[in-house]
Amino acid sequence: MNGLLLMSTLNIVLIVVAGILAVSLILLFILVPIKTWFIALVSGSHVSMSRLIGMKMRRIPVAIVVDAYIMARKAGISVDIASLETHHLAGGDVRKVINALIAAHSAKIDLGIEEAKAIDLAGRDVDQAVRQSVTPKVITTDFISAVAKDCIELKVKVRITVRANIAKFVGGAGDETILARVGEGIVTTVGSAETHGEVLENPDFISQKVIDKGLDIGTSYKILSIDIADIDVGQNIGAELKKREAEARKIVAQAEAEERRAMAEAHEQEMKAKTQQMQAVLLAAEAEVPKAMAEAIKEGKLGVMDYYKIQNLNADTSMRKAIAGDTNSDQDPNGKL
Repeated sequence: MNGLLLMSTLNIVLIVVAGILAVSLILLFILVPIKTWFIALVSGSHVSMSRLIGMKMRRIPVAIVVDAYIMARKAGISVDIASLETHHLAGGDVRKVINALIAAHSAKIDLGIEEAKAIDLAGRDVDQAVRQSVTPKVITTDFISAVAKDCIELKVKVRITVRANIAKFVGGAGDETILARVGEGIVTTVGSAETHGEVLENPDFISQKVIDKGLDIGTSYKILSIDIADIDVGQNIGAELKKREAEARKIVAQAEAEERRAMAEAHEQEMKAKTQQMQAVLLAAEAEVPKAMAEAIKEGKLGVMDYYKIQNLNADTSMRKAIAGDTNSDQDPNGKL
């Protein structure tokens, strides 16, 4: 009886142990990426299971980080996998950083892991930066308008060959600054030429002057060359300005003439009003003459014969004027002035 009880207890213990082992194996396969661990092991880039479990729990893409770590170790680059984990958690692209380091190592470009991570976290493409350090980049500008001293416009298109400056890629200015500085240099150089013909005869004059200005200072690039792609002759700015100036003077002269005409018309209307006013005064004065003569006769100051003499004199004057052809008589036969 005791033997049967012992056997039952032993079986229960074995079943519990087997269950624990089964659960442990299941958890091990769930938590530990066995395939990734085995690949790293056979690649000579051993990564401990505890680290893999920690990466899994921190929701780090284990396959991506371990693959990048293996690539770096195979290329002979000393990289700590903890550094790659930190870079991923900071929002960086682990694969781009490792690819850039491998490319830089192959091209014998001095690029450290921390520098590569800084470039990547700054939002710049570190892999592209390394490629542009090996293979220069060509930037083609649009037509840039510039005016020589003879007031002839030139439209210049240039090709700028640049190489990435890894040391200045973090904090350095980009393509827009290069284009702006080159454009400014072209405008200044063409503007200093006495005639546009000098520029057309020697286009290298522009390239050399612009390169000598050191336009790549503070940028992410080193300017290797500036080549003139095309030059077109534009407008005669001087003639256009003179034309506009003449049109402006014409408009001013027309405005002044219109002002004088308006003033003359106003003065004429004023004179007409004054003439009418004087005629009214004259008519009023003429209306007083008969009254004055009647008053003089009444008071005995003027005789009737004197009045008739005045009337005869006026009639004689009117007749003489009529004979002379003067129809604008100042007096009429009735004795009115």
